[in-house]
Amino acid sequence: MVEESIQTDQTLQQEKIQQLVKMKRRRFPPIPKWKKDLMDMVEVMVAALLVLVLVFTFIFRIVGVKGDSMRETLHNNDRLIISHLMYEPKQGDIVVVELPELFDTPIIKRIIATGGQTVNIEEDGTVTVDGKALDESYTNAFTEPKELQFPITIPEGDVFVMGDNRTNSTDSRDFGYVNEKNILGK
Repeated sequence: MVEESIQTDQTLQQEKIQQLVKMKRRRFPPIPKWKKDLMDMVEVMVAALLVLVLVFTFIFRIVGVKGDSMRETLHNNDRLIISHLMYEPKQGDIVVVELPELFDTPIIKRIIATGGQTVNIEEDGTVTVDGKALDESYTNAFTEPKELQFPITIPEGDVFVMGDNRTNSTDSRDFGYVNEKNILGK
């Protein structure tokens, strides 16, 4: 008798659950296919936008070229995509440097020498690093020493940068070497 009562209670509970499920189904009409497709597209677009924001925040960055200090290599209003992920500065790299105490916006320069190297600018404008003249096919301008006394040895953790348009570039010849931590990316 007790078992029959338990089974009856269980059967009644299952019937109530089924009725509730049917009622819920009746309340909400089925969603048309075009609405499901639209919701899927919106979901995909939001996910893609989120991924783009994360990628361009933490991995890549878009930087605009302002000025002519890198002309003939880069021109005013060019756009660059830079990355700082696992970047080790190397001689010859074009980098974006942030020096807030000197400039309102990041600057774009070429690394001439890295930590431990010695830079010299000869009287004829030839740039040498560790006694070897650089092949600077990217510049056609005379390189003058400006403010610094040469030769100069770059401390470890710093770099010496110059613009390719040497006559129109504010660079390490004016403000000295740059700490690698100030490099936003290559």
